[in-house]
Amino acid sequence: MKLGLVVGGGPAPGINGVISSAAIEGINRGFKVVGFMDGFKFLAAGHRPRILNFKISEVSRIHVQGGSLIRTSRVNPVENQETVSNVLSGLKRLRVGSLMMIGGEGTLSSAYRLFSAAKGSVQIVHVPKTIDNDLPLPGNMPTFGFETARHVGSQLVANLMEDARTTRRWFFVVAMGRLAGHLALGIAKASGATLALIPEEFEDGASLNRVCDTLEGAIIKRLAQGKDYGVAVIAEGLSEKLNKEDLETLVPGRRDDQGHLRLAEIGFSEFLKRRVETSLKERGLPILITDKNVGYELRCADPIPFDIEYTRNLGYGAVKFLAAGGSGATITLQGGKMAPVGFSKIIDPKTRKSRVRLVDTRSENYEVALRYMIRLTRDDFRTQRCVRALAKAAKMENGIFRERFGPVAI
Repeated sequence: MKLGLVVGGGPAPGINGVISSAAIEGINRGFKVVGFMDGFKFLAAGHRPRILNFKISEVSRIHVQGGSLIRTSRVNPVENQETVSNVLSGLKRLRVGSLMMIGGEGTLSSAYRLFSAAKGSVQIVHVPKTIDNDLPLPGNMPTFGFETARHVGSQLVANLMEDARTTRRWFFVVAMGRLAGHLALGIAKASGATLALIPEEFEDGASLNRVCDTLEGAIIKRLAQGKDYGVAVIAEGLSEKLNKEDLETLVPGRRDDQGHLRLAEIGFSEFLKRRVETSLKERGLPILITDKNVGYELRCADPIPFDIEYTRNLGYGAVKFLAAGGSGATITLQGGKMAPVGFSKIIDPKTRKSRVRLVDTRSENYEVALRYMIRLTRDDFRTQRCVRALAKAAKMENGIFRERFGPVAI
């Protein structure tokens, strides 16, 4: 019987580390190890898949490289009963008795449903991958790829901070992250960005007005401090927190094969830039704002040592789990030891999808981030002197300034 490797979802630094260690360990344990090119694209359609037969000599050094040797795809293998049947019959026809699925929350959900449908005919294990860091792994361990993405993203934003100071402008940087703000917050903290906005702080939903006023308020506060530049890092998932009317103006029906909004394609940063720039300009404040998306630059970066070591451990642990007869679990690292977590513990039984790990806005990690951000706070509105200084910088009357920006103070 063969061990098959398949990658689903978006790229993340470290995929090749999992492929390398899994292939080497699998071959050493007597498996014939194969990789399915382009995710489930061919299997789900019932077509003969393109297969890569792994040899140790060909994968022994790929763990230091970004990207994915067998590429990836967002094709949903459990879209309907036909695709599930196609995948399972295809695996049987190819004599693949063990399947390692490398991916994020969408791939995890698919792994759970394939495992349930297979009824023991195929061993299935999941290896958690995503730069979003939104899978609820035990011990608050990151998903592989996140640390590299934060590292590279922090370097990019640190460069933008210096560019902002040098050219007297603001940057609105939207970072990938879908529902969670881990990456945006991590990049902002590590780079010393002026502020970060993440979806978790808007528990009851958000309006475009509230988001734009929060950003504009930070710009005004900086102006009152004598600084006309800065960088705001905004999690792309914030757009999903918007009310229905605002969201439809941004992204009318754009979704991928997993049903997710194509957040990277909606021009969120450009929209925010235009709204805030226009508002400031109407009051005689010609602040230059440049919009930028950060995400695609991070996903195929060469992994940093943390992710190299981490993914080699995960690939090895996944094969060890399968070789011992295991199935139906996500491989995790707990206290330095590999530990499988059963799908039933990480999948929501109601939605049949993965639970999502969000930023804990009550934690000291988030408290520290807030302390070092430049944002309007309640203290800014406690005295008339403070309000006068801010209103003067905003070129607004005191009362009008308080009425508009008081609600976004933290």
